[in-house]
Amino acid sequence: MKAKTYALLAMVMLSFTFGVPVSAKMTDEHPGKTMDKTEAATATKLAEMRARVAEIKAMDKTNLSKEERKALKKELRDMNKKARALGSGGVYLSVGAIILIILALILIL
Repeated sequence: MKAKTYALLAMVMLSFTFGVPVSAKMTDEHPGKTMDKTEAATATKLAEMRARVAEIKAMDKTNLSKEERKALKKELRDMNKKARALGSGGVYLSVGAIILIILALILIL
Protein backbone atom coordinates (compact mmCIF):
# COMPACT_ATOMS: atom_id res chain seq x y z
CA MET A 1 0.00 0.00 0.00
CA LYS A 2 2.85 2.33 0.87
CA ALA A 3 4.56 1.74 -2.49
CA LYS A 4 1.33 2.50 -4.38
CA THR A 5 0.92 5.73 -2.45
CA TYR A 6 4.47 6.83 -3.25
CA ALA A 7 4.06 5.91 -6.91
CA LEU A 8 0.80 7.85 -7.14
CA LEU A 9 2.31 10.84 -5.37
CA ALA A 10 5.34 10.83 -7.67
CA MET A 11 3.11 10.60 -10.75
CA VAL A 12 0.98 13.53 -9.62
CA MET A 13 4.03 15.64 -8.74
CA LEU A 14 5.71 14.97 -12.07
CA SER A 15 2.59 15.75 -14.03
CA PHE A 16 2.34 19.19 -12.42
CA THR A 17 5.99 20.16 -12.12
CA PHE A 18 7.90 18.76 -15.11
CA GLY A 19 7.56 20.64 -18.36
CA VAL A 20 9.39 20.57 -21.65
CA PRO A 21 9.00 23.66 -23.83
CA VAL A 22 8.01 23.13 -27.42
CA SER A 23 10.83 24.23 -29.64
CA ALA A 24 10.50 25.55 -33.18
CA LYS A 25 13.57 23.50 -34.08
CA MET A 26 11.79 20.20 -33.63
CA THR A 27 9.11 19.35 -36.13
CA ASP A 28 7.82 16.01 -37.27
CA GLU A 29 7.95 16.82 -40.99
CA HIS A 30 11.67 16.97 -41.73
CA PRO A 31 13.74 16.77 -38.56
CA GLY A 32 17.18 17.03 -40.16
CA LYS A 33 16.38 19.69 -42.73
CA THR A 34 14.36 21.92 -40.42
CA MET A 35 17.08 22.10 -37.80
CA ASP A 36 19.61 23.34 -40.36
CA LYS A 37 17.21 25.93 -41.78
CA THR A 38 16.13 27.05 -38.33
CA GLU A 39 19.68 27.42 -37.09
CA ALA A 40 20.65 29.37 -40.20
CA ALA A 41 17.59 31.62 -39.88
CA THR A 42 18.34 32.19 -36.20
CA ALA A 43 21.94 33.09 -36.95
CA THR A 44 20.80 35.50 -39.66
CA LYS A 45 18.29 37.19 -37.36
CA LEU A 46 20.87 37.54 -34.60
CA ALA A 47 23.38 39.06 -37.05
CA GLU A 48 20.75 41.57 -38.20
CA MET A 49 19.99 42.48 -34.59
CA ARG A 50 23.69 42.95 -33.80
CA ALA A 51 24.08 45.22 -36.82
CA ARG A 52 21.08 47.30 -35.74
CA VAL A 53 22.42 47.58 -32.16
CA ALA A 54 25.80 48.72 -33.49
CA GLU A 55 24.00 51.26 -35.69
CA ILE A 56 22.04 52.60 -32.70
CA LYS A 57 25.18 52.81 -30.55
CA ALA A 58 26.96 54.77 -33.29
CA MET A 59 24.10 57.30 -33.52
CA ASP A 60 24.40 60.81 -32.16
CA LYS A 61 21.56 60.77 -29.67
CA THR A 62 21.94 64.36 -28.52
CA ASN A 63 19.89 65.69 -31.45
CA LEU A 64 17.00 63.28 -30.90
CA SER A 65 13.76 64.27 -29.25
CA LYS A 66 12.52 62.62 -26.07
CA GLU A 67 10.02 60.46 -28.00
CA GLU A 68 12.69 59.27 -30.43
CA ARG A 69 15.01 58.28 -27.56
CA LYS A 70 12.14 56.40 -25.92
CA ALA A 71 11.44 54.62 -29.20
CA LEU A 72 15.11 53.61 -29.48
CA LYS A 73 15.13 52.30 -25.91
CA LYS A 74 11.96 50.32 -26.58
CA GLU A 75 13.43 48.91 -29.78
CA LEU A 76 16.60 47.84 -27.95
CA ARG A 77 14.56 46.18 -25.17
CA ASP A 78 12.44 44.32 -27.73
CA MET A 79 15.53 43.16 -29.61
CA ASN A 80 17.09 42.00 -26.33
CA LYS A 81 13.99 39.93 -25.52
CA LYS A 82 13.92 38.43 -29.02
CA ALA A 83 17.63 37.62 -28.90
CA ARG A 84 17.21 35.84 -25.58
CA ALA A 85 14.26 33.89 -26.95
CA LEU A 86 16.17 32.91 -30.10
CA GLY A 87 19.28 31.90 -28.19
CA SER A 88 17.48 29.83 -25.60
CA GLY A 89 16.35 26.32 -26.10
CA GLY A 90 16.45 23.20 -24.11
CA VAL A 91 14.72 21.42 -21.31
CA TYR A 92 13.61 23.34 -18.26
CA LEU A 93 13.15 21.62 -14.91
CA SER A 94 11.06 23.14 -12.18
CA VAL A 95 12.10 23.12 -8.54
CA GLY A 96 9.58 20.38 -7.76
CA ALA A 97 10.98 18.14 -10.48
CA ILE A 98 14.53 18.66 -9.24
CA ILE A 99 13.47 17.78 -5.69
CA LEU A 100 11.76 14.63 -6.94
CA ILE A 101 14.84 13.60 -8.91
CA ILE A 102 17.05 14.13 -5.86
CA LEU A 103 14.66 12.13 -3.67
CA ALA A 104 14.53 9.32 -6.22
CA LEU A 105 18.34 9.23 -6.35
CA ILE A 106 18.52 9.12 -2.55
CA LEU A 107 16.02 6.27 -2.44
CA ILE A 108 17.82 4.32 -5.15
CA LEU A 109 21.27 4.77 -3.67
